[in-house]
Amino acid sequence: MRHALALLLLVAIAGSVIFPAPAGAQTSPDPSKGTILLTIFLRHDQSKTLDEINAQLQKNRYYEKFPPKGVEVVSWYIAMGIGQVVTLRLPAEMLRAVNRSIEESAWGAYRTEFYPTYDYKPIWEAMPKPTR
Repeated sequence: MRHALALLLLVAIAGSVIFPAPAGAQTSPDPSKGTILLTIFLRHDQSKTLDEINAQLQKNRYYEKFPPKGVEVVSWYIAMGIGQVVTLRLPAEMLRAVNRSIEESAWGAYRTEFYPTYDYKPIWEAMPKPTR
């Protein structure tokens, strides 16, 4: 139930301001390759202050490692009370690189959750709609 509420929050904030990606983000991968969307919840460790979290991220070189080169940041939101919600588009073969970048740099500052997703909106838009 908790995960469902968190995903609902993600949908609710979809129209909000997109925060800029760190310098390591690259342009879109080759569209001819198969890509996946990956939503990552970076849940704040609430036993730490924001200064302590930022110090841990600096120590781990988070801003150098995440996201890895070749990964597109689709959205990056702050969800108050949760932390950060990041959606990435990446070639499927880069999934391990994303996982490693999180393990090496975000752990200790965040608890992480990963949700592979796909873009349903074009499918929904193409469906016949009942007339009213």
